[in-house]
Amino acid sequence: MNKATLADKIASRLNISKQVATDALEAFEAIVIEALKSGEEVTLSGFGGFIARHRSARMGVNPLNPAERIKMPETRVAKFKAGKTLKDALKLPR
Repeated sequence: MNKATLADKIASRLNISKQVATDALEAFEAIVIEALKSGEEVTLSGFGGFIARHRSARMGVNPLNPAERIKMPETRVAKFKAGKTLKDALKLPR
């Protein structure tokens, strides 16, 4: 599912226009990005949480020339950890 499809589903479920749903999704994205950039954690109870983690510098392989090693700089990456409600919903029936 892509962003447009998600906005359509939100709009139909809440009986709002697609534009309002799209604006809400974009606002959510912006708020989560700002929070992660400032070092905050974003938790949606039961659904999961977004966390910014530090990834150390490391050596990698150049995909264009596998014999060549390249240095990959340190960076921050976003991680998502699923909450209990989401995990339970995805469990396979026994």
